[in-house]
Amino acid sequence: MDERILKWLFDIKLAITEIEDYFTEYPKDFLKYRENVMLKRAVERDLEIIGEAMNRILARDGDFQIKITNAKLIVGLRNQVIHAYDNISDESIWSILINHLPKLKSEVDNLLKDNLPFN
Repeated sequence: MDERILKWLFDIKLAITEIEDYFTEYPKDFLKYRENVMLKRAVERDLEIIGEAMNRILARDGDFQIKITNAKLIVGLRNQVIHAYDNISDESIWSILINHLPKLKSEVDNLLKDNLPFN
């Protein structure tokens, strides 16, 4: 696998880890999340990083050999957070955190595990 793609996969993994770490200090409770502007902005920033890294992977991996569920939707979320920030709902972000981020983490972990030279 291209070293740049590996780097971007690591960036995604790091951003997911950061999001998970936010909820060690704050409870994973939607109502508390919705009230905490700083937490919401931190999560949104990490989702932007995930989306940008995914965008670079898709641009570099022309054959789409990297199999990540909803890769284009991840890029779309990044665009929406950046360009249509006033249309982002807390409920949508929360749903992504609860329903989609764990699967993305698993897929990225598997890709890294399968492509690191020291495994």
